[in-house]
Amino acid sequence: MSDPQTIPQYLVRAAETMGTAPAIREKNLGIWQTHDWNDYSDQVRRFAAGLSALGFGRDDKLSVIGNNRPRLYWAQVAAMCVGGQAVPVYQDAIANELAFVLQHAEVKVIVAENQEQVDKILSIRDQLPALQWLIYDYERGLARYDESILISFQAVQAKGTDTSAVDQAIASGTAEDVAIICYTSGTTGNPKGVMLNHANLVQTAKIFLQHEDVRRDDDLLSYLPMAWVGDALYGLVVSLMVGCATNCPEEPETVLRDLRELGPTGIVAPPRVWDGMLTSLQVRGGDSSPLKKAVYNYFIDVAVRIENLKFEGKPVSGGLKLMHALGEFLVYAPIRDQLGLRRARWCYTGGAPLGPDTFRFFRGLGVNLKQVYGSTELTGLASLQPNTEANPDTVGPPCREIEVRIDDDRGEVLVRSAGVFRGYYKEPEKTAEAIDADGWFHTGDAGLIDGKGHLVIVDRAKDVGRLHDGTPFTPQFIELKLKFSPFINEAVAFGDGHPFVSTMIAIDYETVGKWAERQAMPYTNYMDLSQRPEVRELVAEEIRKINLGLPEALRIKRFLLLSKDLDADDNEITRTRKLRRGYIAEKYAPVIDAFYGGGKDVELTLDVTFEDGSQSSLNSRMQIEEAA
Repeated sequence: MSDPQTIPQYLVRAAETMGTAPAIREKNLGIWQTHDWNDYSDQVRRFAAGLSALGFGRDDKLSVIGNNRPRLYWAQVAAMCVGGQAVPVYQDAIANELAFVLQHAEVKVIVAENQEQVDKILSIRDQLPALQWLIYDYERGLARYDESILISFQAVQAKGTDTSAVDQAIASGTAEDVAIICYTSGTTGNPKGVMLNHANLVQTAKIFLQHEDVRRDDDLLSYLPMAWVGDALYGLVVSLMVGCATNCPEEPETVLRDLRELGPTGIVAPPRVWDGMLTSLQVRGGDSSPLKKAVYNYFIDVAVRIENLKFEGKPVSGGLKLMHALGEFLVYAPIRDQLGLRRARWCYTGGAPLGPDTFRFFRGLGVNLKQVYGSTELTGLASLQPNTEANPDTVGPPCREIEVRIDDDRGEVLVRSAGVFRGYYKEPEKTAEAIDADGWFHTGDAGLIDGKGHLVIVDRAKDVGRLHDGTPFTPQFIELKLKFSPFINEAVAFGDGHPFVSTMIAIDYETVGKWAERQAMPYTNYMDLSQRPEVRELVAEEIRKINLGLPEALRIKRFLLLSKDLDADDNEITRTRKLRRGYIAEKYAPVIDAFYGGGKDVELTLDVTFEDGSQSSLNSRMQIEEAA
């Protein structure tokens, strides 16, 4: 196929031109199993024919739920083959969250990974009037289920013996057909269904490939939630267009181990992944022998000093260069190998800001880490950083063929490109609010263009405020500083309209737990550990260090350690770990009142939601501390 316009058409071309090359791998029972492009195409076409036999057709919706699995990718492409649309959902979403999205999208077919996901769907079946078929991948535990809508992936493929009609449907597909509906994270309310057509996905992938050296023999690790637009763009479309292989880890718990084993050449990861890697290194460094710890700290300091000099445009002395070369042998290369980044030529962080300290740490290790900026409505891309212009304070210059400007009145970032979405599903009014008459998408982010033409994202426009004395206040800036500490998992900063900055902090349970064990300090659970005076002193010292690097007006004056972590199941954060600030401000209003009313402690009763959707209450009294 000479000039593909749709994702299925690119699959046809991949099978024709790269038939026996690796297309997708899955690790199962400790063994990597490889499917080539011929098999990929055959699996998709047979499943598409089976869907047609089940009554699935043009404009019907198919949802997938589960961890990254070849069959879940195949199911999405198969739906597109016959003119349908894929609606991936978050695998860790509780039943009530799923019910809204699946009902709103009028999903007709759901492909679930395993028994856990099947049970979740069956529990809300009465809320899904459009649902006709529930297809499962792994059959373990499902043999005795007697549900009329339940059918296996293989059984669907068995119905697709004649794929000629599918081939005709693929050939007749157009770039304007809607391919996928990705639901937003819903930081301020219910998620919205973002309709992306084939042109959005294909043209945005082409723009990305103009800026990044993605090769046919590259290996990509597919572990990000399939509901995230970044997985659709980088894990599915770019792979199909270039011919590089995607690799699905065995389980979410084995991602880091599988990453080390695979050693991908390219990786896209949200900040929480990079923060997690850094925390694990900091913990291991703290547990090592005094000599190893001294060597590690010395050469990490050399790497960060060099990165800071580069950032400031200053020359690097010969002595530092010599020490860096020695550090490459003793520290940097072994760490990259331990992290699974030994072969990585390009690495991106996106979806949320990454702290500058974390960014410079990985750049100093020799990891080609760069920032990419986009949103679901922009098909995941607006700007990215070139290899030689990586900067923690910007998200790079706008990509070629993508226009970016700053609204003069609000300082809001506006974007116009081939990636701008077709609209919110069944919400034309909200679509009109987001895309103006000239085709500019209003991102809701406050930003600016610096002297080098790089885009700088300050914060969400609605979150930018001022302290009582007029000092500009962006909570994200404070929170990123705090999350550099290995002992802090989440932070929420307050200060808009107030005389000083205060923060609520959720400790990193694993890291603080290991620290407590070294101190021979017993504890029973998260609440018990977080409210220990010793832990408050530990975090207070971390805040003291952070305050030294903050302008005086923005230094943290009071803080509180939460008795539970912030949780997406409790609506405090989204599935992509973005803070729901409005909800948090309402839920923790007594804490805010105590911060600025001079309170010494606060008692709260919090609702806690479990994975099965059931709820309980947590009563706790939390101490408010003064920060040095």
